[in-house]
Amino acid sequence: MPALRRAVAILDYLSERCGGASATDIARDLNVPKSTAHGLLVAMEELGLLIRESDGRLRTGPRSLRWANDFIAGSDLVSVFKQYFHGPHPLAGYTVTMTVLEGAEVVYIACSHANQPLGVTFRIGMRLPAPFTATGKALLGALSEEELEQRLGGDFPAPLTRHSVTDLAHLKQELPQLAQRGYSIDDGETREGMTCLGTTVRDHTGQAVAGLAISLTRTEAVPDKVAELGARLRQAAQDISATLGAPR
Repeated sequence: MPALRRAVAILDYLSERCGGASATDIARDLNVPKSTAHGLLVAMEELGLLIRESDGRLRTGPRSLRWANDFIAGSDLVSVFKQYFHGPHPLAGYTVTMTVLEGAEVVYIACSHANQPLGVTFRIGMRLPAPFTATGKALLGALSEEELEQRLGGDFPAPLTRHSVTDLAHLKQELPQLAQRGYSIDDGETREGMTCLGTTVRDHTGQAVAGLAISLTRTEAVPDKVAELGARLRQAAQDISATLGAPR
């Protein structure tokens, strides 16, 4: 059990770091004895859970993808997303993403890419701070005041751009506008020059279980276009929610 917990902690640690980490970094930051860490890292490398770069730094390996793919393949959310965006849909021509909320972050679980110069590629499994993303804002807006404080009342995420919301108080000021419009707006908060609109997908209980977002360049995001795409996004989310059994 201790070895398994440490292995999971190592995978979590490396998944949050861009560029990997040395064995020394891992042992120090996770407070694992060097001899214990060495044996565990060697075993994880042999099993394909880790890979070692030419400079000796360790990164997450390909084996975990087998488990991730199995989970994603069996997810109703992902299946419904793929089915809906496989054919004609109201958001054709735009990049559409689906995320779930985990702690203070959103995790990307599905994406329909469009040929647009957004300057960013959304990858399955990618994580971003929820307060800055359109889907994150929408999902946070569906939480109670108590849940919001639990997730973000401590350390608020560091801004990603100069447009990122700065603290929980400012985020709370945005939420009434979100409820009034029916969709959230990330105006350059995750990427300069990119605007995203987001709303929630609900399950058979009416609970918000995922976020759905559309991305466009900031030059496209004129008020009339944003209002039009916001309405289309809400319709797509309602269609997907209905497939999941959400009450009308």
